[in-house]
Amino acid sequence: MTEQTRVALVTGGIGGIGTALCERLAKDGYKVVANCHPSEAEAATAWRAARAAEGLDIDTIAADVSSAEDCARMATEIKERHGPVSILVNCAGITRDRTFRKMEQAQWEAVINVNLNSVYNVTRPLWEDMLAQGFGRIVNIASVNGQRGQFGQANYSAAKAGMHGFTMALAQEGAAKGVTVNTVSPGYVETAMTLAMDDKVRDSIISGIPMRRMGTPAEIAAAVAFLVAAENGYVTGINLSVNGGLFIH
Repeated sequence: MTEQTRVALVTGGIGGIGTALCERLAKDGYKVVANCHPSEAEAATAWRAARAAEGLDIDTIAADVSSAEDCARMATEIKERHGPVSILVNCAGITRDRTFRKMEQAQWEAVINVNLNSVYNVTRPLWEDMLAQGFGRIVNIASVNGQRGQFGQANYSAAKAGMHGFTMALAQEGAAKGVTVNTVSPGYVETAMTLAMDDKVRDSIISGIPMRRMGTPAEIAAAVAFLVAAENGYVTGINLSVNGGLFIH
C-alpha cells in the first residue's frame, strides 16, 4: 500500500480545525473521510460540495463518536468503501464550561463522553487493521488546557489531559508493529467560535500569548501532517504543543 492510497479518518472533520486537517491530508495525497455528528449530516453534504469545488474529493460519514456501537458501524462502512483506515485523527470535541460548583453531572458526562470516551470508541475498531498492516498513525487533538488546566473547564481539562494519557499508553503497544500514537495540543486558534468573541475578550486572550496572535487551523494541520507522514515513524508518544508560547514545558 502506497502513502497516496492510505485512508485517513478525521473525527469532527467538518469543524474549523477539522476542515483544515481534512484539506491538508487530502492535498498530501491521502483518501480522507471526514466524520460528523448525525445531526450535521445536511451540513456535511454542503461541506463536501465546498471541498469538491476546491478540487478536493473528501468523503463524509455521520456517526456519534460517543457511541461505541456507532463507531464500530462507521469503521465497517469506511472499510467497505475505501479499505482499512491507516491514519486516524481524533479531533471531535465539545465544551460545556461551568465553574465546578455549578457544573451538573450531565455537563461533566457530555464532555467526557465526546472528548475522551470517543478516543476509545473510534480507535478500538480500527486498531487491529493498523497492527495487521504494520502501519498506523493516530493523532489525538487535545488542548493547552489539558496541560495547564483552565478556570471553568474541569470537565474539558480532564478529558484533554486524559487523551494524552491514552496516547502514551497506546504508543507503547503499537511501537513494535509500526503504529505511532501522538498528541497535538493546540492553544487558541482562529475559528468561527473565537472570531465571534467580544473584541475585549479576544484582545485579552491575545495579550497573554507571547506571539501576540492566535494560531491558524492550517498551523495545527501542519503539525498533524508531520506526525502522520510515513517518514516520521520514529516519533511516538509525544505531546506536540502548538500554542504560540502560551504554555511552555
